[in-house]
Amino acid sequence: MIELVIRQRTRDLGSFEVGRVLPFARRRMVGPYIFFDRMGPKDIAPGLPREADVRPHPHIGLSTVTYLFEGEITHRDSVGSEQPVRPGEVNWMTAGRGITHSERFERLRAEGGPMDGIQAWVALPTEREEIDPGFWHYPADALPEFTEAGATGRLIAGRLLGLASPVPIDSPQFYVHWQLEAGTRVSLPAEYPERAVYVARGEVEIAGQRVETGSMALLSPGDAVTLHALQDAVLMALGGEPVGPRYIDWNFVSSSKERIEQAREDWAAGRMKLPDLDDAEFIPLPPGLPGVREPEPMS
Repeated sequence: MIELVIRQRTRDLGSFEVGRVLPFARRRMVGPYIFFDRMGPKDIAPGLPREADVRPHPHIGLSTVTYLFEGEITHRDSVGSEQPVRPGEVNWMTAGRGITHSERFERLRAEGGPMDGIQAWVALPTEREEIDPGFWHYPADALPEFTEAGATGRLIAGRLLGLASPVPIDSPQFYVHWQLEAGTRVSLPAEYPERAVYVARGEVEIAGQRVETGSMALLSPGDAVTLHALQDAVLMALGGEPVGPRYIDWNFVSSSKERIEQAREDWAAGRMKLPDLDDAEFIPLPPGLPGVREPEPMS
């Protein structure tokens, strides 16, 4: 059964649109997944302004995963990484006690072309929130795949259907990219208490309910669910075991509001190392707001 359908809230950033799905007022997280943004789709002409790049900025208490359908993004971070991510590949960055990074559209700026993908954040379990930061990149052929008539799937992270991704995770979870031909049915098993399906393209039927492009269906626990593609469809399925409630402010995620306040102070005071291989620019700390608020798109 479907408990809730979240329609992405679109924001025009000038160069392309970003669709925010998580966090949502009625559902902040799905398993450990606390943030889910759709980037694009957008055809970008050569000469993309440099202002479209995401300048160096900080994170704590989470892992970020960038996954593209089309296009290319160059990642640089404060642990010395410099890595382009291309369609089907995984850039997985764990912030832990603190990391800074940038996301640049250098190839698109030079050549133009399509841009489309997902950026998600995974909250770390409480006992792992202050681990050392790290970065891992996996080419598409390093990820497990499952195929059946009319359907192909790639396991981005975690475990599902007897397969395990090599991506290092810190709590039980799954994250899958599925491509279905029209008329195809696949089953999402009841391996985790919290599950969701985001429709990136096409339209699917779940438990008798249609779910359109740009929508995420939150599923009830306890039963396997059949996903029926009414058109050719691209889906992202995700979820896992809950890690507990989290505060989220700007780019910071933590089980402790005091820890977020400390991270804000550290960034404002210049105590967080910037990426070595990037420009010395950075995104200033935004003004503090009462309580806890959502991060900016593409943070």
